[in-house]
Amino acid sequence: MATPGQGFVAELKGAITPRAALMVIAVLLLQLGFITSYVGALHKPAPHNLSIAVVAPPQVAPKLVGALESVPNDAVKPVTAPDAETATQQIKDQKVYAALIFDPAGTEDTLLTGGARGTSAAKAAESITTALEKSQGRTVKVEDVVPLAKGDTNGLSAFYLVIGWCVGGYLVASILGISAGSKPANVHRLLIRLGALALYSIAAGVLGTLIAGPILDALPGSILSLSAVGALVVFTVGAFTMALQCLFGIVGIGIAVLIFVVLGNPSAGGVYPAPMMPPFWRAIGSWIPNGAGTAATKSIAYFGTTNMAMPLLVLVVWAVLGVAAALLAVVRGPRSGDRELVQEA
Repeated sequence: MATPGQGFVAELKGAITPRAALMVIAVLLLQLGFITSYVGALHKPAPHNLSIAVVAPPQVAPKLVGALESVPNDAVKPVTAPDAETATQQIKDQKVYAALIFDPAGTEDTLLTGGARGTSAAKAAESITTALEKSQGRTVKVEDVVPLAKGDTNGLSAFYLVIGWCVGGYLVASILGISAGSKPANVHRLLIRLGALALYSIAAGVLGTLIAGPILDALPGSILSLSAVGALVVFTVGAFTMALQCLFGIVGIGIAVLIFVVLGNPSAGGVYPAPMMPPFWRAIGSWIPNGAGTAATKSIAYFGTTNMAMPLLVLVVWAVLGVAAALLAVVRGPRSGDRELVQEA
């Protein structure tokens, strides 16, 4: 007869299998990773290589550039521009974050910023140049040449729109996998899932854009262009999540969360642009669909679609890799308990 203690151990083993215990440990690690990534990326923003153009006479420009280069911790990456018009265009083309225009006829200079690219970067540029000008007995006034829309006070609408698209992408792919099996039974079934994902992506792209744009008036820009980017973001994240499930079963969902939530969200450049984040998140942000989607969405909304090629390429590459990996897993992978079953007619 089993003792009470032995009975409890048996019940424990029956209630929590070794596989379940491993899954719980994996969830704990994922949770700790979430905390580490978000707090690590966002707890202490500080500028690094913040690009500021300097417009000044030849006899003054080297001194200003040198002063900006001497700001500690490589906070500023100064460049020169021939005139204010060129510097303004460089901000609108997303080549620099700000521009300091020296006034040789007075003691008040002008700092041009692009608030739509990141309010924290604009404030950092203002703080740095104000301190610099004060040390030289001069003052600076700030002019925002790419201001945020009235309904986008903190400049976060593009970021949250893209996060919503990403969430939809990996959730719908997860649901399709959980409902019938992580790995489709054959290529035809996979193509059906991808087709369903594509239709969902179009609907999500259009409806998300309508909510953020005309309905809430939170984001300007072409509805058609934003919808197309949204559909691409949703399909990219969904296809890659689908591939992860085909390769790793239900564990693939956890890997998708690691990539798109734990790593992708804090590094996307929504809360703080790249120059304001620590090195790790600054390095990975533009290469993950979250960051690429945010950059593309901001470009459409505020910057006349400048610098769109790289974000779109990143999204397309992830989508192609996801589709290709899923196809290979279905064609070459052995049958498993997570594989979809086909009922015989």
